[in-house]
Amino acid sequence: MTNLRSAAVVMWIYAAGFGLSTIPVAIYLEQRGRLPSFFGIFDMYAGPWSARLADDAFVLRLIAFLVVMLVVAWAAWLVWNGSKAGAVLSLALLPIEAVFWLGFALPIPWILGAARVVLLLLGWKSLSRG
Repeated sequence: MTNLRSAAVVMWIYAAGFGLSTIPVAIYLEQRGRLPSFFGIFDMYAGPWSARLADDAFVLRLIAFLVVMLVVAWAAWLVWNGSKAGAVLSLALLPIEAVFWLGFALPIPWILGAARVVLLLLGWKSLSRG
């Protein structure tokens, strides 16, 4: 169960960090017409989509990503409780998430996604049917 709980924690941290931050980013974009900067280092969520899409379409993608992150958080709760369905859901979400990672040019979720897969596979035998 330790690997499963670790996977769930990774998923919650990822969902909170990248999902919840979409809200202030979307508000900032709507109010100022540009993406906020992360400590002056880079613009947040500034990937290919930010260059190609109108602000409203970009905000819709941020909201869609938030919804996916809420599902990831729910899958993490299921995994925390040893549910095989939660682990399957978590793995099934990865390709959808990867589309957002590419569109927003997010490098860190790739690492967290790989850790999630490894931890789920290591804990797979501990999963129950529910």
